[in-house]
Amino acid sequence: MGIELTGVPRFYVLTMTTRYRSFAEVQASAPQDLAAHVARSRELHAQGVLLMAGAFLGDEPLRTMGILGSEEDARAFAEGDPFVRAGMVEEWRVRPWANLFA
Repeated sequence: MGIELTGVPRFYVLTMTTRYRSFAEVQASAPQDLAAHVARSRELHAQGVLLMAGAFLGDEPLRTMGILGSEEDARAFAEGDPFVRAGMVEEWRVRPWANLFA
């Protein structure tokens, strides 16, 4: 018996692996990029573009994720991110995700 995904809301999950070992390292070595990243994230959240975002706790290196409503928005978020632009993101990836409960 299969699960039908027709009509299930789809979102796009952006994951980023940074070159930082921890959030504390980001705070100490790149406070301006961090402030710009947070300000931009809050602005996009207020616009309804960035639905959820945050960092995985305890990961090394530091990894983050965001949930967006379209693949285009997810890619634009990554490409415009201050850490990506500064070369401090090792890898980023966008994956479609179906939310079973929404």
